[in-house]
Amino acid sequence: MYFIIAFFILHWYLSLFSQTFFLHRYAAHKAFTMSKTWERVFFLVTYVTQGSSYLSPKVYGIMHRIHHAYTDTELDPHSPAYDSNFFTMMWRTKKVYTSIMDGTYPMEEKFTKNVPSWNWFDKWANSSLSRLLWIGIYVCIYIAFAPSYWWFLLIPVHAVMGPLHGVIINWFAHKYGHVNFETDNTSKNLFKLDVLMMGEGYHNNHHKFPSRINFAAGKGEFDLCYPIILLLMKLKVVKPLNAEVQ
Repeated sequence: MYFIIAFFILHWYLSLFSQTFFLHRYAAHKAFTMSKTWERVFFLVTYVTQGSSYLSPKVYGIMHRIHHAYTDTELDPHSPAYDSNFFTMMWRTKKVYTSIMDGTYPMEEKFTKNVPSWNWFDKWANSSLSRLLWIGIYVCIYIAFAPSYWWFLLIPVHAVMGPLHGVIINWFAHKYGHVNFETDNTSKNLFKLDVLMMGEGYHNNHHKFPSRINFAAGKGEFDLCYPIILLLMKLKVVKPLNAEVQ
């Protein structure tokens, strides 16, 4: 039982780290820079940590930039204002994701500028075979270590971990929570202390300061990903774009 709990928590936070650090802050917003070698390393880290729910850094970066440009309008890839529930919202997000991946989604050039790209790897990582292989790994782990079949109910969560993290923010953080800053959209902060989502829950802060490395902005707030980024800066893995790091 303890192994399964530890595995679930580890998968939750490692997958979330890849999303908030590499896909969100780097691919979409270029809050910091890294070498091409380290970029490829984090492509691999994202693939291993997200597994069956791998999200292309290129597609995620483009889609998230569109979200910021058209928040809460009909052009927003994911907005509670245009869907009755989060299932239909995420289905619309999936269709936009797939069309960007296929190169059939009409968009402005500004959304594609400097997004990280590794096309052949993305093609494999997004393939049905890759996703099924990862789900097979999750099933094997649960067969080996789960104390009862009831624990197998967690396998679907592992399978859709990336989109699940997305829906928590894209749906709930546009409907519930508090506001630190006035913006022209419905973004809200889900938590005062965001341990669950590694800083992603400070969505209102992020919409106010999209390229800020530290998503925490108010007293009592803590962005769990921020000290990790500071450590990576000290290790010369990433570099800030500005002299002042917040």
